[in-house]
Amino acid sequence: MMSNEINRVITGAPQNLTERYAHRASMMKPSEIRSLFAVASRPDIVSLAGGMPNLSAFPMEMMAGVTEKLIRENGQEALQYGNGQGHPKLREQICDVMALEGIKAHPDDVIITTGSQQALDLISRIFLDPGDVVLVEAPSYVGALGTFHQYEGKVVHVAMDNDGLIPEALREAIKVTRAAGHKIKFLYLIPNYQNPAGVLLSPDRRTEILEICREAQIFVIEDNTYGLLGFDKPSPNAMRAEDSENVIYLGSFSKTIAPGLRVGWALVPQALREKLVIASESSILCPSNFTQMAISSYLADQPWRDQISAFCKLYKVRRDAMLESLAEHFPAGATWTKPGGGFYVWINLPPEIDTKAMMPKAIVAKVAYVPGTAFYADGLGSWSMRLSYCHPTPERIREGVKALAGVVKQEMERRGSGLALD
Repeated sequence: MMSNEINRVITGAPQNLTERYAHRASMMKPSEIRSLFAVASRPDIVSLAGGMPNLSAFPMEMMAGVTEKLIRENGQEALQYGNGQGHPKLREQICDVMALEGIKAHPDDVIITTGSQQALDLISRIFLDPGDVVLVEAPSYVGALGTFHQYEGKVVHVAMDNDGLIPEALREAIKVTRAAGHKIKFLYLIPNYQNPAGVLLSPDRRTEILEICREAQIFVIEDNTYGLLGFDKPSPNAMRAEDSENVIYLGSFSKTIAPGLRVGWALVPQALREKLVIASESSILCPSNFTQMAISSYLADQPWRDQISAFCKLYKVRRDAMLESLAEHFPAGATWTKPGGGFYVWINLPPEIDTKAMMPKAIVAKVAYVPGTAFYADGLGSWSMRLSYCHPTPERIREGVKALAGVVKQEMERRGSGLALD
């Protein structure tokens, strides 16, 4: 039998590996969300924490047929190294997908990446010098914040409300940041059903924000992972549809097909295309040819628009369950967003409530969420939390929200909050 013991060869070499780290390694911090996964994945815990897409509505037998046919008919190509920029046919199909959001694009300007997260990493690698400023929403996507920190960028948050990023707050952030002598490289935002707040950037604000950024000579990274997941009406046209030269558009199939395939893309101005391909090739050589061709086959032969509609219906039911439960059980005075699509609800509690410190009590009550501090680079958000409704059943969502409401009420009573309790 194989022993579980590990025999290490001791050579006498120094073990001070951590002392040899590059300075940028100090910027690599564990994600608060990832740290929750071990606990939140327990079957007895209602996880309202993770943003895992719900694949119960995905036709697995159909996808099995797609992949089997792919291997049988095109296995030699699918299992081989591919193009560093991505499979040509899939890039053409991605242009068709983006056309649903008003974007007119050429396949040559599309770079396939291993999820949109890799695209964000590559862009940061190309543009950020230590100390450069990135403007982001307040709050913002935790994966983006981690990437910017890794490349030693300085994050400056810009206020938002229920209509998304506030243009006047953007103007002020640019003015103050430049007055302090800092160089601003770009604005990163999620205009559709934002992660973590769930809000939709209004059409008039999109135009104004683009005008502000052009005038200030700041380019925009539009992360539109959730753009096709509107519940009641189509999302506004993408910002990239209005400005093809100053907007880098990031997309992904993780939320509309399956996250495990890890296929995303960047639509970039021609001036950036070559550098982005070189950066991608230096890190992964090429995206997975197999997963690209699997998605391409799916888009070519299957009713993918109907499948997205099915996902939207599924998530809407779960959204409704969460909003109804919040209205029924949460204490009066607590506020939350009411998303028209996507995966998330953002909750604000009284400032004296520390949602990170409250987390162990929630786990005891068999429910998990993400504390608001995960979505800020400056320590704010301690009174907020993100709830995700995409994965649990409506019944589990109601169970989890009720349990969480009990924890919140107890914490408010303990801290003497002035909010009324039900």
